[in-house]
Amino acid sequence: MAALGAAVLALLCLSPGLGPGLSLGPGRAMAAVPLVIWHGMGDSCCNPLSMGYVRDMVQRRIPGIYVLSLRIGSSLVQDVENSFFMNVNDQVREVCSQLAKDPHLKGGYNAMGFSQGGQFLRAVAQRCPSPPMFTLISIGGQHQGVYGFPRCPGESSQICDWIRKMLDLGAYTQAVQEHLVQAQYWHDPLKEEDYRKKSIFLADINQERSINETYRKNLMALKKFVMVKFLNDTMVDPPISEWFGFYKSGQAKDTIPLKETLLYKEDHLGLQQMDKAGKLVFLEVEGDHLHFTEEWFYTHILPFLQ
Repeated sequence: MAALGAAVLALLCLSPGLGPGLSLGPGRAMAAVPLVIWHGMGDSCCNPLSMGYVRDMVQRRIPGIYVLSLRIGSSLVQDVENSFFMNVNDQVREVCSQLAKDPHLKGGYNAMGFSQGGQFLRAVAQRCPSPPMFTLISIGGQHQGVYGFPRCPGESSQICDWIRKMLDLGAYTQAVQEHLVQAQYWHDPLKEEDYRKKSIFLADINQERSINETYRKNLMALKKFVMVKFLNDTMVDPPISEWFGFYKSGQAKDTIPLKETLLYKEDHLGLQQMDKAGKLVFLEVEGDHLHFTEEWFYTHILPFLQ
């Protein structure tokens, strides 16, 4: 959920260098696959300490790569505000329109989502197959949602306090669902029926109400689906949601991994088939939410972009 902000300040500065070249033979260079980035809550597309920093890291190692860091709204201020208050389904529609109109992406692209941007880009993969997404990298995304708001990023603690109040008062009321982003991936294991019926975003993309075969087909078309979990995460509750696990239904103490969920066993999204085909990649990193080093990024993430 967090913006990368302070986390990127913890990145280790290494010598830029160049990554291994890609070629089709003597004198014929293969164009790098474009990259689309979606930021997390309280962040913006172009913050030089977060998404701008990530863009620069990628471009240093993959010269000539086209990187689109998504902005939702007409300004950076709106981009930040929309990460809290704009209906996620509307955001996904806007992004799908941006991608379809971008001539750089017509041949396909890789995608990398940070925190809530991870599940939002998964929705793009499921709902908007053109242009095609090849690899989805979810860095700290909450694919089974969250049940808790332990720490909130952003410039205003008042916003965070208001969000907590709204979630407590009624995460599944229509007004809160339509106007509070975090409510749209709020997953209450004590109120599973309310979640399935009233969640306007997460319950839909996770096939909780009905099976949309198009969603399943589109997600399974990915070449790789990479999920990164932070081992000391104090932002996401429960952290196992970053690997598509969650709390056992009816309580909020014990968690189960993806393979023990009905979503996997009944293969509602095709994750079981993807897993058997070697398309699912589970990575872990020491540190709090979105805290990683350049060295870790270059070693574990960059290979999926080359």
